[in-house]
Amino acid sequence: NRIIFPIENHLGRTVAFTGRLLPNKNELENPEITAPKYLNSPESPIFNKSKILYGLSRTKNSIAESRNVFLVEGQMDFLACWQAGIKNAAAVSGTGLTTHHLERLRRIADSVIVSFDNDEAGLRALERSLDIFNSFDFHVKVLNLGEHKDPAEAVLKEPDFLNKAINLAKPA
Repeated sequence: NRIIFPIENHLGRTVAFTGRLLPNKNELENPEITAPKYLNSPESPIFNKSKILYGLSRTKNSIAESRNVFLVEGQMDFLACWQAGIKNAAAVSGTGLTTHHLERLRRIADSVIVSFDNDEAGLRALERSLDIFNSFDFHVKVLNLGEHKDPAEAVLKEPDFLNKAINLAKPA
């Protein structure tokens, strides 16, 4: 009962997989029954989750052309961005932003718009990320999701929301 996503390194080579739990009737009726939402391949010499940005192999050219990256939390958020026409996105895959991520992005981008989940964990991750950004010379903006819980939900409910919200993002 999972959808499987291949995880590619920055060169486009599959190095791991992640499986996202699909909601089913049992879990919706009994929220106390919980399974991990995401299951990932184990860490290996070719897969270190804290060093890989999901989708970067597909978007690095758009990021380099615009010198701007839209940074989101998870695979579903990334895919929703792509579907909404935002081709300069990448996802941290729920690990939290690391210096490895920023070192890779700094080569191709000057500015970052951050949009993590609109919940307590996402806001804490955003605060930690802003501290990490201080070590790099990025122009950082934060996107306001309004009532939406994450970028994927925003695109699902209002297909043009992210494009408009990106233009209204505030400096961190």
